[in-house]
Amino acid sequence: MITTSIFPTRYVQGAGAIAMLPEEARRLGDTALAVVDPRVLPAAAAVAQKGAIVIALEAFGGECSDEEIERISARARALDANVIVGIGGGKALDTAKAVAHALGLPVAIVPTLASTDAPCSALSVIYTAEGAFKRYLVLPRNPDLVLVDSQIVADAPVRFLVSGMGDALSTWFEAEDCKISGAANMTGRPGGMTAFGLARLCYDTLLADGVAARKACEARKVTPELERVIEANTLLSGLGFESGGLSGAHAIHNGLTVLEPTHAFWHGEKVAIGTLSLLMLTKRPAALVAEVFGFCEAVGLPTTLADIGLADATDEQLRQVAAMACAPGETIHNIKGDVTPEQVFAAIKAADAEGQRRRHRHAAE
Repeated sequence: MITTSIFPTRYVQGAGAIAMLPEEARRLGDTALAVVDPRVLPAAAAVAQKGAIVIALEAFGGECSDEEIERISARARALDANVIVGIGGGKALDTAKAVAHALGLPVAIVPTLASTDAPCSALSVIYTAEGAFKRYLVLPRNPDLVLVDSQIVADAPVRFLVSGMGDALSTWFEAEDCKISGAANMTGRPGGMTAFGLARLCYDTLLADGVAARKACEARKVTPELERVIEANTLLSGLGFESGGLSGAHAIHNGLTVLEPTHAFWHGEKVAIGTLSLLMLTKRPAALVAEVFGFCEAVGLPTTLADIGLADATDEQLRQVAAMACAPGETIHNIKGDVTPEQVFAAIKAADAEGQRRRHRHAAE
């Protein structure tokens, strides 16, 4: 069997690291167009004036859609840019990666949140202009640079860090599903032992440091625990999902996006519900299920459908979610055996019931 693992070319992390962006990006070219989340435009503008490389700024429109990719590609062509930079959250970064691919240019990724595992991957998740999942765009190479300023992450609302923990929480379980079934990762081949080892390290890091990292972020302090969770959310989860493989948690996330109330919630928050549902679907040991529910409760991740806006979701709506999660080509089919929409529906219901049961028990204590 041939196994394959893939990685970004260069990963830089630490408090104040954004000041190194011009120096690091200059290794890739001399004229850059940066796709920037509007909330960090002032910080990006200050860095862009450092002088080691010309960096023009373009405000991100909000969705990683085909329309936004084409709009920004046109701006890059007009600028004659030879480097694309993405600065912001997951969708802005995915857009930058897709633009760089369309133009055949290197890309530098600067996540300002540790909210998803998107930064390191050779993957962009494409949505409709309205925010519903559309498709995965698998790219031929990983980012040339990923640069994470831990202080910027610490200064962001804690919800983003927690959402990133929700995304990272799925990594080990989905990679384990792929290992058991022999399913392919994003390269089309199974992952190697490195990928599965990193996926497990991701999970262990979250359990060991997640609560302390949340407290550090609430205090806007960069601590060793926060650094480790940022790395778990960004690098370990990125390497684990991409080289280990995906299964049901992300497929259920994609199904949840068909219900409009979920659009107000972050990717990792919905993935957390997907992970809890996956545990039920694959009949993980009761002690492990309890451990994961306990972690979610401790750091503030959703544990019920109500937590992602679906308190009033009907069975018919949840069956729509399950059907989309089981669509042909979806990653849920990386689970060993045949997975049906009815099984997924039942798993979502079971996870929600367990979350409600635990909440009622805690309230009574």
